[in-house]
Amino acid sequence: MPERRRREQTGKTMPSDPTTSSRPAPSGFTVGVAATEVGVTIRTLHHWDARGIVRPSGRSEGGYRLYSPTDIARLRRVLIYRDLGLPLDRISALLDASSFGTRDDLLTQRTQLVERMQHLGSTLDAIDRMLDASESGILLSPDEQVQIFGEHWNPRWVDGARARWGTSPQWTEYTENSAGKTAADWVAFADDTAALTADLASALRAGQEPGGVAGNTLAERHRESVSRHFRCTHSMHVCIGRRYLEETGFANHYDAIEPGLTAWLVAVIDANARAHGIDPATATWE
Repeated sequence: MPERRRREQTGKTMPSDPTTSSRPAPSGFTVGVAATEVGVTIRTLHHWDARGIVRPSGRSEGGYRLYSPTDIARLRRVLIYRDLGLPLDRISALLDASSFGTRDDLLTQRTQLVERMQHLGSTLDAIDRMLDASESGILLSPDEQVQIFGEHWNPRWVDGARARWGTSPQWTEYTENSAGKTAADWVAFADDTAALTADLASALRAGQEPGGVAGNTLAERHRESVSRHFRCTHSMHVCIGRRYLEETGFANHYDAIEPGLTAWLVAVIDANARAHGIDPATATWE
């Protein structure tokens, strides 16, 4: 590559050329140094030059393009407008407008920028909540969890769930849903769950048989309750029922409300699954 072209693209000059510094020489910045100063590529500067948006106003004695401090300031304005999403044609018009028109446009763009910053701040908060939820599973303190879910609730259950399912798609879905919930949302969920559990116990005491209309309706309510955390198919619902029988924590919880409620609930879940074409004996976690 000819030496002149190489030096112009890289911004490197011979030792005698003062533009090797980030400070402007008396005659201005080389293309490479100007690109570094404003944080864009040399190719971008060439493109803006070709479009007539920002053209270097000077030339060195050797014929190299040089950007003056005023040119650098214009480049920075281009970046501001570009970050606001304006097309290059519009940016060029703004740069060439009168000072009065430019001020009006700047005020408008400032308002839009503030709005975008507020939106980005909200997005950042949402991401932080999702990160916190992915770690803790639920954005409530242990005391808040006990207050909302009852004295028999053990906050460590969430830790156990994360240890067991933390790498599963369902845990990701659960934490994403959890990140959007407020304490009031959890109170409403706890109230709905308590009402469902009470209705399950009442149905058992009333002698409702699994597979009947009432039983299937309650099974669907239970599955929909789980689906508020992650998508729960009828096959997955059967698998959850199996865990109720296998883990003493679940069994003790339901049987403390009504003796035999755990086994009855599992039977209701299985019967409802059959009604939807799922054989409980071969049900899998989908």
